[in-house]
Amino acid sequence: MAANNSSVQTWDEISLGIVTNAIMPNQTFFEKLASVPTVLLENIDLLSLEFRIVFTALACIYISSHGALRRPPSAKLPKRGKNGEGEGEEEEEEEAEERDDQYVQGLILSDAIMFPILAGTVLIGLYYLIKWFGDSDILNQILRAYFSLMSLASLAKFLADGLHFLTGFAFPSVWIDRHGRVYHIDSGKRGQCYIQNDTDGQIWDDKKVSPLPSIFSELKFSEKTTKMLWEIRHLFIEEWTVRVVVHGVVNEKFHITFNDIFGAVLAIGANLLYYTTDSTFLSNILGYGLSYTSIIIMSPTTFITGSSVLYGLFFYDIVMVFYTPYMVTVATKIDAPVKLVFQSANKAKTSMLGLGDIVIPGMFIALCLRFDHYMHYYRQQKLEEVELKADDASSGQLITSTETQRIVVKPDYINPQGQWGNRFWATKLSKVLSPDATPALKASTFPKPYFHAAMVGYLLAMVATLAMLLTFKHAQPALLYLVPGVVTVVWLTGLVRGEISEMWNYTEDGSLDMTDVIVEVDGEGNIIKQIQEEDDWDEREDKHKEGGAEKNSGNEENKEAGSKTSHGEVAAADKDGRDKAEKYPVFLFSIEAPTPKQ
Repeated sequence: MAANNSSVQTWDEISLGIVTNAIMPNQTFFEKLASVPTVLLENIDLLSLEFRIVFTALACIYISSHGALRRPPSAKLPKRGKNGEGEGEEEEEEEAEERDDQYVQGLILSDAIMFPILAGTVLIGLYYLIKWFGDSDILNQILRAYFSLMSLASLAKFLADGLHFLTGFAFPSVWIDRHGRVYHIDSGKRGQCYIQNDTDGQIWDDKKVSPLPSIFSELKFSEKTTKMLWEIRHLFIEEWTVRVVVHGVVNEKFHITFNDIFGAVLAIGANLLYYTTDSTFLSNILGYGLSYTSIIIMSPTTFITGSSVLYGLFFYDIVMVFYTPYMVTVATKIDAPVKLVFQSANKAKTSMLGLGDIVIPGMFIALCLRFDHYMHYYRQQKLEEVELKADDASSGQLITSTETQRIVVKPDYINPQGQWGNRFWATKLSKVLSPDATPALKASTFPKPYFHAAMVGYLLAMVATLAMLLTFKHAQPALLYLVPGVVTVVWLTGLVRGEISEMWNYTEDGSLDMTDVIVEVDGEGNIIKQIQEEDDWDEREDKHKEGGAEKNSGNEENKEAGSKTSHGEVAAADKDGRDKAEKYPVFLFSIEAPTPKQ
């Protein structure tokens, strides 16, 4: 994990190392282990470095895991009104939730074999490239250019989300005053209101005319300044719509904000500076971006797949660190943003952590948080009785059959993301762990037993790694401790909570995302098996009706009607086809800015 300036140590995607000569070589294992706390206390710089490494890793995993939250399959999108007031806002909210609803490409079970093979191939290839070049400077320049380019999107995402985080604190949507009144900041009406005594009536405060929260809302600004503050809030919060169409190649529509654009500009500048300088700080920033985005976009899909992938890399890490020269050589020769590097104040000691020690366990820990999210809504699901009717005319007579079944009704989904600023301004100190000012704030504090267990397991495994590094004075494969520490504690949590079955069946491949599923239950109300979706029953009912209608009508009438309908449909289809063929965009690039609020 750390190394002093007189010793050569290793880092790579999935290992970290530390060397110190403070422990006497003639001590026994247990004597060395017992002396570790004393050594750390006597070397405050070393202790500070290791604390920064552990804290950075935990913070990166914590933030990335929350950034990877999306609608779980145990919840459904809330229904939106089609008409009436606020239709535009409802459409925007629905589009935002649909974007949040997208499933990412997940891993499959065979990746448990492919990951170690690919990692070993890359590692051995780099080793022989270093031997072939003789001087690693040329290879470092190539890798720096490659990672500068590849990390551009990751860094832009990381910086943009960081700006969104700060924007939430500067311009929250709700805040609470000292009397307990929850104020809502309305950009449309450019004012602030609160609801008194849990009634539906909104009381607008004429004294609070700016978009600022708390005591800042009482500040008196000129009309021009107040208008400028609202426009700044609008600029940072509202989304722009970008459309890109190239006929036969791409047809995409996506949304961006000013923070996304600003984040991309900052990312380009940081990459250019990193390529032209040897800044450790910029290298770490690129490393943060790669770790953050990797954890968000990578999904183990299931706990079985995630556990298998981690244990596959577990054995790979042990072999490459202890039994081959590849890891140490590549780690000490390559200078690229695939590690986090920290130095003491006098730069006498250096501590390093490979990004893989964050990303590999991090994607499994993020899966635990999403499983917590899934279970939160799963416990809110209800079974409701429903009478299903089907008309059958296949025998020549219309027969209506009725069957009573139970359907699983999923709760409406509430997006918990982007609530850090609201939580800061709209939560009393007594409710800091359970804010309830708004439904979104309440939804953001769902129980997280698996996530917390995994984080504790990661922390203890990192401490164990540090202890072994100091004891043996040799580079240690971090996953030797991190994999059992994280995976074992998660499965033990499921065993203690009696939710092993739910863990085993949980998947993020989209197969669980069904609405109003008809199920069969036992005498105690427990679900035995899934019968079908309600939509399937409706389709079956429609087919029965169509079949009866065909048999009850005369053949000649059917032929006549069929002929007329057929000619009419063909004519209409030809006309529609010509219209569509005549009008389609060959190339289109547009940016639609949000309408300024008046």
